[in-house]
Amino acid sequence: MIDRVAPVLMLVVSNIFMTFAWYGHLKHKSSALWAAVLVSWGIAFFEYCLAVPANRMGSNVYSAAQLKGMQEVITLAVFAGFSVLYLGQRITVNHGIGFALIAVGAWFIFRAPV
Repeated sequence: MIDRVAPVLMLVVSNIFMTFAWYGHLKHKSSALWAAVLVSWGIAFFEYCLAVPANRMGSNVYSAAQLKGMQEVITLAVFAGFSVLYLGQRITVNHGIGFALIAVGAWFIFRAPV
C-alpha cells in the first residue's frame, strides 16, 4: 500500500513547491524579474527533490503514462487551490470543465488496456 500512496503524496507536495515557483511571483510583480527567476529556481530545487524520487518509486507500481496522468491531475488540483487561496483569483465554470476533461483523460490512462 505504501508503494502506491507515497509517490502520490510526494507528487502533491512537489507540486505545491512547483506551483509557488512558477506562479508565486505573480503576487510580487514589482520585484525585479531576475530576482523572481532566482527565487523560483531555488523553490523548484525542492520540487525536484520530491518529484524525482516520487517518479522513481512510483515506477515500481505505475507506468510512466500513469505517473504523467496522475501528475497532471495533481497539478491542476494544486493550481486551482493556489489560484483561489494565494492569488485571489476565481475558478470559472470553463476552468472547471477544462480541468474535468483533463481528469477524464487521466482516468482513461488508468483503465485496463483495450
